[in-house]
Amino acid sequence: MALEIERKFLVKSDAFKKEAMTSTRLVQGFLNTHPERTVRVRIDGDFGYLTIKGLSNETGTSRFEWEKEITPKEAEELLLLCEPKVLEKTRYKIPIGDHFFEVDEFYGENEGLIVAEIELQNEKEVFEIPDWLGKEITGEIRYYNSQLSKQPFNTWKE
Repeated sequence: MALEIERKFLVKSDAFKKEAMTSTRLVQGFLNTHPERTVRVRIDGDFGYLTIKGLSNETGTSRFEWEKEITPKEAEELLLLCEPKVLEKTRYKIPIGDHFFEVDEFYGENEGLIVAEIELQNEKEVFEIPDWLGKEITGEIRYYNSQLSKQPFNTWKE
């Protein structure tokens, strides 16, 4: 069992791409998108993962996370059982100060959405804010991947 502590932000320019040390294509689907628990299947390059996430705390910053590596073949088979609308995105890993930002550029019905997240040791941890980082969206449920699979970004009214 692990506690995931992260903050999320919109990204306001593609300047992050020049700073990225890696980029990987991700495909992910959800076996369960219940608000109190999500079960995700992901193919991340040559790896597969099964992840369970619990309900976020009041600030949306922390929640239980359990993850197990599975084979890519197992992940492909489980993706067939997922709820509709599998997500596809490129994830960029960017070192900033003592931390790493992971920036997800979405495709398909979520095209145009770029979200950055940073994992922290505690909720009050200070970190460097790059110029390309925009509005904070930590705890805004509609930006959770599980919700983007149900209500894609391009269907939002505003």
